[in-house]
Amino acid sequence: MASVESNWFAAVASLEYCVLCEVYGIQVAHSNQDRGKSQKAPYCLTAALCPKCHHEIDNGKELPQAERRALMDRAIVLTFLELVQRGLVVMGKVPKRPTT
Repeated sequence: MASVESNWFAAVASLEYCVLCEVYGIQVAHSNQDRGKSQKAPYCLTAALCPKCHHEIDNGKELPQAERRALMDRAIVLTFLELVQRGLVVMGKVPKRPTT
């Protein structure tokens, strides 16, 4: 596994609390959207989820698939936001906007 991926997973795992329900003890959960069995999404499409939320999003029967996908998307955004706020993700050079 590449160093960037390892660092990303370690940063997500360091969050400790589920970004959806704030329960202590998380798993680094990959997005399964548009993936076949045993295929993982890119490392950066991961979320800090407790086992219960992770299971409900991946395998739960309480919510329709579209709602589970939307919940995972929200969790990924909240994870990214938390990483940025803690200084664990730092922007490099921001590209200039193309002139139109």
